[in-house]
Amino acid sequence: MRIEYVTFQGRDGRADYVAQRFASHLRGRVLDVGCDTRRLRSLVPEMDYTGIDIGGDPDITIDLEACNRLPFDDNAFDCVVCTDVLEHLQNFHAMFAELVRVSRRRLIISLPNCWSSLRTPLFRGRGTVRYYGLPPEPPEDRHKWFFNADDVARFMSHHAGGMHYTVESQYATVNTKLMMRLRRLWNPAGDRYINRFAHSVWTVLRKNESA
Repeated sequence: MRIEYVTFQGRDGRADYVAQRFASHLRGRVLDVGCDTRRLRSLVPEMDYTGIDIGGDPDITIDLEACNRLPFDDNAFDCVVCTDVLEHLQNFHAMFAELVRVSRRRLIISLPNCWSSLRTPLFRGRGTVRYYGLPPEPPEDRHKWFFNADDVARFMSHHAGGMHYTVESQYATVNTKLMMRLRRLWNPAGDRYINRFAHSVWTVLRKNESA
């Protein structure tokens, strides 16, 4: 898996990144899963956009965890975008299958590399792991799955044949160029480095024409 350097911060920054990095895929009907304030629509106004989320300002309000089936036909969207959403859902596998079902051409997914948040507190012997600790009050932002970059790659590869898609591209992102340089010293093959330091894995799936 290759590594790319990114600098964006927060949800708005992630939408800016998607609009620029995947501009060639954001054509025709586009479904933005976890759209928040629908920023992506203003960045790419030429697409036929639909945003869904449980909060924010979506076109359609949907609680993905309480939803067994998305209210769209098979192959309804030319492109489906789902960035940093599935890790919050107990029904991760079922909703992933739904995203594949409603996409006609491509599906863009980003998932966190959860191991990167574990490294510092383990080394220090104190602190907590972001999204997985035990705060005094119930958190608004909580992950329900703990996986690394290798897990993401295996998951996408495993389901490719049965769900009739091809992994068109996949890469891990880091936010410091120093870490990219250390990669060559830490582990030239890259696997251990990515699981320890990359913060996200981005995958572009291409739906097979026979699907």
